[in-house]
Amino acid sequence: MSIERSDIEKIAHLARLEVAEADVPEYVRNLSNVFDLVAQMDSVDTDSVEPMAHPMEMVQRLRDDVATESDQREHFQQIAPQTENGLYLVPKVIE
Repeated sequence: MSIERSDIEKIAHLARLEVAEADVPEYVRNLSNVFDLVAQMDSVDTDSVEPMAHPMEMVQRLRDDVATESDQREHFQQIAPQTENGLYLVPKVIE
């Protein structure tokens, strides 16, 4: 896929980026190289490749699901400006 100067200018405008005129040819070249690489990778036959979640055959180490901190809800409710029925009351921000 070939990228043109107008494409760079449009992308920069949409992304709200300021690109110096002198840098545009470099962006054209770099983005064209990226798209060429993507096209090259897209042309590889991957029909016989099984999808995997991670490239290495590893098992995730998991920790025990146990509480590590004490329940301090009552303490935090006491120092909160306003609470009701165990909930924190906050000002309405959406009408």
